[in-house]
Amino acid sequence: MPTSSPSSSLSPLETSMTQKKFVRVEGAQMRKLVEAFGSLADWDAFATSWDRLEPDTYMADGGRYRRRRHAVFSANDSGTIKREPHQAHFQTTDYNSLNGGVDRWFAAVEDSIAAGPACQALLAFSRRMFSDVAPGAAPWKIEMHQFRIEAKPGIAGKPTPEGMHRDGVDFVMVMMVRRTNIKSGETITTDANRNPLGQFTLTNAFDAVLLDDHHVYHGVTPVEAIDPARPAHRDVLVLTYRRNP
Repeated sequence: MPTSSPSSSLSPLETSMTQKKFVRVEGAQMRKLVEAFGSLADWDAFATSWDRLEPDTYMADGGRYRRRRHAVFSANDSGTIKREPHQAHFQTTDYNSLNGGVDRWFAAVEDSIAAGPACQALLAFSRRMFSDVAPGAAPWKIEMHQFRIEAKPGIAGKPTPEGMHRDGVDFVMVMMVRRTNIKSGETITTDANRNPLGQFTLTNAFDAVLLDDHHVYHGVTPVEAIDPARPAHRDVLVLTYRRNP
């Protein structure tokens, strides 16, 4: 059982988000925080679902190194989280100069994964976190992205092919699910004037970074295979929160 309430456990993170506009959370701490909001009993099934992602066919650079699934949820003032009908993901070219400007229809996150306890705990944690940082902002539109970036022999995979960017939302959570046979993949954050804020590598399961998208740019360096003869990939969960008018 948690020794403190979820709100008191989140307070240091919320202070950092308010003051610095981003916070990095180590995996062991992140797991404890999320467990205060629900069970992670199906974590293995949740992580294994990345093996069933489908190719991202919208890559304007011609790359075939990214697989993904997508889902949309809403959250009201009381914290109730509801999955919405499957819909396109859209970003303007102001935020994504490479792939923006078109409706992108990705394969849907599997129902059993979206409704499972691990996913629901992660949604509850992030909703509380961002709602506390921005009181009164709900209702939220939440987009869930499962990403796998693959590194092929002699070909690096690009986690952020659009470069340093903002996502055009209010808040972003990026969490490592699994790294397999890869090196690099360093996360870089800057302020709105491109002054460096931090550089680090999400390495272990649950390693995470939470960002105020109005103030922080972020990007990730390409990943390469350690052993080119073996499969190599970087699996991450991204949750974005936008005020839902």
